[in-house]
This record gives sequence, structure tokens and C-alpha cells, in this order.
Amino acid sequence: MSPLSQDSLIRHYSHCLPFGAQLTGAAPGNPHTRFRFWAPSCGSVQIVFENADGSAASAPLDMTPSHNGWFEAQAPCAPGTLYRYRIDGQQLVPDPASRFQPQGVHGPSEIVDARAFAWRHAYWQGRPWEETVLYELHVGALGGYAGVMNRLPALAELGVTAIELMPLNDFPGERGWGYDVVLPYAPHAAYGTPDELKALIDAAHGHGLQVLLDVVYNHFGPDGNWLGHYAKPFFKAGKRTPWGDALDFERPEVRDFYSDNALYWLNEYRFDGLRLDAVHAIENPDWLRELADHVRARVEPGRHVHLVLENEHNEANLLETHFTAQWNDDAHHTLHVMLTGESEGYYRAFADHPIAQLARVLGEGFAYQGDPSPVHDGQPRGEPSAHLSPTSFVMFLQNHDQIGNRAFGDRLRTLAGNDDALRAATALLLLSPQIPLLFMEEEYGSTQPFQFFTAFEGDLADAVREGRRREFKAFSAFTDEARREQIPDPNDARTFENSSPPADAPLEGDRLDWMHFYKSALAVRARLLMPRLRHARALGATVLADERGDGATTGREALIARWRLDDGEIYTIALNLGQECVRLDRAPEGMVVFETPPRARDLADNGVLPENACLAWLTGDVPEYALHHDARAVRREEPQA
Repeated sequence: MSPLSQDSLIRHYSHCLPFGAQLTGAAPGNPHTRFRFWAPSCGSVQIVFENADGSAASAPLDMTPSHNGWFEAQAPCAPGTLYRYRIDGQQLVPDPASRFQPQGVHGPSEIVDARAFAWRHAYWQGRPWEETVLYELHVGALGGYAGVMNRLPALAELGVTAIELMPLNDFPGERGWGYDVVLPYAPHAAYGTPDELKALIDAAHGHGLQVLLDVVYNHFGPDGNWLGHYAKPFFKAGKRTPWGDALDFERPEVRDFYSDNALYWLNEYRFDGLRLDAVHAIENPDWLRELADHVRARVEPGRHVHLVLENEHNEANLLETHFTAQWNDDAHHTLHVMLTGESEGYYRAFADHPIAQLARVLGEGFAYQGDPSPVHDGQPRGEPSAHLSPTSFVMFLQNHDQIGNRAFGDRLRTLAGNDDALRAATALLLLSPQIPLLFMEEEYGSTQPFQFFTAFEGDLADAVREGRRREFKAFSAFTDEARREQIPDPNDARTFENSSPPADAPLEGDRLDWMHFYKSALAVRARLLMPRLRHARALGATVLADERGDGATTGREALIARWRLDDGEIYTIALNLGQECVRLDRAPEGMVVFETPPRARDLADNGVLPENACLAWLTGDVPEYALHHDARAVRREEPQA
């Protein structure tokens, strides 16, 4: 094989799908496509080829019935050909494995030549997980793939090492969060073409940034899903999830559909990892392990590919060997309660002595490890997690759920009302050995809301709007109907516009101040923590209860958490989110590598942890180069003229 042909193989990627429309020959004058479609509830299937205006491009092609409900056909089709399936001579439906829907989920599918895109950073192998600083974003709110690409240099400069895209899998309408997915293989057309998505990923790799994708394998959205018409066994009879009919992961066709989907995004689009949404709704941990094994066996050797869970069940066993990490809702909920004082909804489970729960999170991973939960009818939640690495947990103060599922999409800075306390909590987020996740624009101290938005029409739009307002009726702030009527209509285009950050906001004043804080903390993380995290282990965390002279406590509390890093050095963080100082018996050993507020270390040296404070110490010799970036980090400098 010549060097040129070797380079060609490396720079062009395609995942061969065992179903859908798979291009098997794209040579000029000899295009060829194989079609496979699972329709066990149908007697006959035809392929209908269309022009862009919806007119017939040629005569329908009958598909040949195969075994177990499969239908097959081959046709001389070129990339760009539009097609649909006609089931039982009547309803036209898109391909459930469509690679692209240029006219949306209700339009025809398009044959795509996946190998047409030439990757410029074809040798990118990803980054080790312990180097990860995640940045979750909504592609549509940032202006599509091109808009996100424009932000990559600033994110890399900030210290982010991975962007995580909210779901791109095709959903109805131009606007939406993406969790109403109906065509899991087709990237959403409103954001750009498949090649433009690949160009974004390629550019991110060029900046040293990983790219993770949020995928939804637990349900289909309510509009545009036709599987129930031609493949009823895809769903588990009589079983529902909060979002619709449950999928039957006991069926091999369902398991294969989603296992191949994971490989498709990882191998054809070169994503560096996947975040699996709400896997507790799948209720099949055996398939989850099978999926992880499938992925590990079929990505090329040497690549760093990360599989991250959202899992209300806190199943630590899944993190032992199969999955890289889990979103740590427990960490968020404890910190949110401490910063805001909220105690309704799921915050009820964290309202009783939240600092003790935060200490458990830092020392052991989960707050709930088999303990009875008041929001789960007193049933046990979770499994023991202290044996896991701290990097098995993704910590965050904000994400799309925790902002957007609020009635008005309030940011944490708006709710906390205390920038100094929020800054201390942010220091913990950025400097804890758990993996930090930021939500878009939080590095600028944004107070712009991120609201729930969709683009449904007709009765479904009405049902979504009224259903959302009904959800908040149980909260004290929304018992009044007039107040509930003020909750933004998800289908109003202004709700999306209000949630979309401006592309050209000047970096000055308050925005510059917050960005400097994030950048400083992440510089310390990159230089001192990342190289030492692979085998780090938590040594526990202790609540500091301030005492009066008679031995009674004053009610003032803080905490200290400790970890042993790769090289044996001890890393310590002290946190006080209260409004009064707390006594320290003695300052931890080592050098202070980060502090907020300024001069907090001086007080700590004298046995006092000041209010709204976070300090980090590291034992051993700290390289001088690691401190060139202002490790004290919290001076708020005015922009230079």
C-alpha cells in the first residue's frame, strides 16, 4: 500500500451500519447503496425516492422480506439522494437510522457519504480523563456549529479541555434542548450539515479540546417517532417512562440499534466520549455493561474514549470497570442548598445538615450510598462509593438541567445573591480532584437565564406549555395561578432568544473579573493537579464545628477535605461558605496554591478560616513555574486602558 493511500485511509472515517442506508460504492458513475429496515409489524415496505420539492424522483423500489422482520434492497443511489420508506403501501416514514434529515424529522432522509470529509487532525487520540475540564454547551444557543467553532480559542485559553454538546440527534422543530430525539443517527439540520459538525470536532481537536456528546437512549420524543407503527416490539408493552413508552432492551434489535449508535458517533464523527442521559430510566444495567464492552472492543487501540453516566440510582458498580464517571448530582444539590437555602423538590433530601453531606461527597463520592432518601419515599438510594477514584465523579454548580428546569431558568449567581460565597464554591469546583463541569457562560459570571425551549406546534405545543406550568404548582412560589402564567412559554421563539448568549459581548468589567478567576484556578489545576490525579485517592473530609468556651457549638461550620495524589503528596482543601469565620486548630501542612478571598492564608496561618473562603494546600516541593500564574487568583483587576 502506498503512503498516499495509507494517509487516505487515516483521514477519512466511516462506521459501516448494519441497517439504514449504507453507501457501498461512491465512485463516479457507479454509486451503490444498501438499505436494511426493521419493520416486524409490517407486511410490505417500499423505498420511495424523492426530489427536494417532494416529487417522485423514480419509481418506488420494493424491499425484499428477510428473517425476523427485516427488509432489504440495493439501489444505484448517489450521495445526496432523498428517500423514505412506505410501509404497507400507505404511510411514508423516514429511516430510523437516517444519517441526515435536511428538511427535518418529518421530511425525507438523505444518503450521506461519510468518507467525503477529510480530517486534518486525523492522528488525534484524545486526552486522559484526569486532564478533563468539561464545558457543557447548547449548539443552537451559540449559533450552530460555526458559532461554537468561533468560541474554541477562548475556551482553550480559559483552561477548558473538553466541550460537551447537548444532544444533536434530530428532534422536531428548529429549537429544542435535544432530549426529544426521534432520529438518533441524524445530526440536527438547523445547526449545520454533517460535514460542518465534523469540521467543528476537527477544529476542537486542533485546539487540544476533547468533544463529548450527550446521547439519549432511554426514550423517544413525542413528535416524529414512527417506530410504533412498523416496529411495535421496539417498545416494552405496558411499560412507561416519565417521557414516553419504555424501550425493550431485552430485544437484540434494540440493543444493537443503540450500541451501533454509540460507535457511529465515536468512530465516524470522532467524538471523544459520550454522556448517557438518565440511564436509570433504561432499567437494564446488563445492557449498559454490554454497551461499554462493545465500545471498548471496537474503537482503535490507543484512543482515549470516555463514557459518562447520568444515573439517579448512584450505581457505583457501573463505575468500577465499565464507565469512566458519573454526573454527581449529590455534589450539586448539597452546594446549591448551602448557597441558596432552597429546600423544596429534590433539595429536600439535602436540607438536613448539607455540609456533612458535602463532606461525604468530597471524601467518598456520593452523599447517598444506600441511605433512605426522603424524595424516594424513604427507599434506599445508591451504593457505597468510597473505593472509587475521585475522578469517577463529575462535579458541577450549574448545568442545563439545574438551570433550565427552573421555572425561569435562573442562573446560580442570581439565586445565591452572594458573589463571595459563590466564588468560594467555584474554587472548590475547579480545584477538587473530582472532574469539574462548567455550563456555557458561567465563566463570565453570567446572570442570563437558560430556559426550557421547544418548537412544537398545535395541541402538543399547548400540552407542553400547560404541563410545564402545572409541574411548578407544588412549589410555594407558584401556588398562585397568575404567577404560573408568567412562566415562559417553551414554544415562544423569544424563550430561545432569551437563552442565547450574545456572540460579541465585550470582555470587560464584571465579565473580565469572573473570567480571570476561572482562568487562574484552572491554571493551578492544570499545573499542579492534572499530572497527579490518575491514581489519586480521597483520605476523607471533616466538618469543622466552631465551639464556644463552654464546649457548645456556635452553629458556624466549615470543612476540610484531603486527598493523596499520584506522587504521594497530600492535597487539602478548606471551605467555609458561611458568613462568619470558623476556628482552625491548625492550618494544614503544605504550600497554599490557591485562595479566595485575598489574604485568607494569613488568617488561616493564625488559626482562622474566614467567611466565604476556599483555600488549597499542597505538600512537597511545588515547582516554581506552577506559581507564575497568580495563585492567589482573586484580585479583581480593572481592564487596562
